[in-house]
Amino acid sequence: MKPVLVTGATGFLGRHLVRELVGRGVAVRALCRTKFDFPKGVEVVFGDVTSAADVKRAMDGTSQVYHLAGMVSRDPKDAPRLRQVHVDGTRHVCDAASHLKIERVVYASSSGTIAISRDPVMHTEESGYKESIVSRWPYYVTKIEAEKLAHGYPFVVTLNPSLLLGPGDDRGSSTGDVKALLDGQVLSLPTGGLSFVDVRDCAVAAIAAMDRGRPRERYLLGAANWDFVQFAKAVSQASGVRVPFMKSPTWLSLLAAPVLRRVMPLLGRKFDIDDASIEMAGVFWYCDWSKATRELGFTPRDPMETIRDTVNDIRSRQPQ
Repeated sequence: MKPVLVTGATGFLGRHLVRELVGRGVAVRALCRTKFDFPKGVEVVFGDVTSAADVKRAMDGTSQVYHLAGMVSRDPKDAPRLRQVHVDGTRHVCDAASHLKIERVVYASSSGTIAISRDPVMHTEESGYKESIVSRWPYYVTKIEAEKLAHGYPFVVTLNPSLLLGPGDDRGSSTGDVKALLDGQVLSLPTGGLSFVDVRDCAVAAIAAMDRGRPRERYLLGAANWDFVQFAKAVSQASGVRVPFMKSPTWLSLLAAPVLRRVMPLLGRKFDIDDASIEMAGVFWYCDWSKATRELGFTPRDPMETIRDTVNDIRSRQPQ
């Protein structure tokens, strides 16, 4: 049996996917930049998706590819690196897959390429790209560019997961919004809304997409579309931590943020929420995942289970 290749195997989703594949008896090869304690039997190839030679070397001899490699940053200064990882990396994966005649690539993009609006609208896979809204956020700008590139190849199936929550995010790249609530950094709630999905359910959906997904199609993945009041109440219920329920408009939160960054450390508290995060929380990220349910058998778990597991995992990583 030829192995399957997983890029981004040390990331939040990558770790869960590798574990799920190994549990099903699939031979896995992981392309990663650093050492990691993978399950027994995983073949590791050290390299970077930004290197075409590394990608081709890792892919040679495999049958399928899960392309999950990405970089999470809301800092505009990281735009060049985000483009290298997302756009150049995706090009290298797709070009190598075409050259080596790989049967299928499952590419993990983001719901934020299409499922975002200034009003609480439910988006589907037919919703257009939202370049005008995300133009200030290079993470999503480069994800859109990479997704357009990937759809040019006849063997690529695209997954568009919403915010990934659940256990195992030891880098804090995806669960930071929950941690900010637990740490008391959120003094008033944003006026927007978010969609989220359990990372474990997303890993299962990726395998289903490899088996049943239609090439050149995308699949939104979500489990809940909540405004931030509902989200904060859920985190409070799961943690016992009191959170604010008063809303503030985005313009006021942006005005207050520089003051809070100076004052809160003087009070023994921190406030490291950046302006981009404040702006993102003022819009709506609602999505409809019924296509994934119909075609992939996607069945997300109870959102409260995800919230509880996320809270418990964050707490388990905090110093005692």
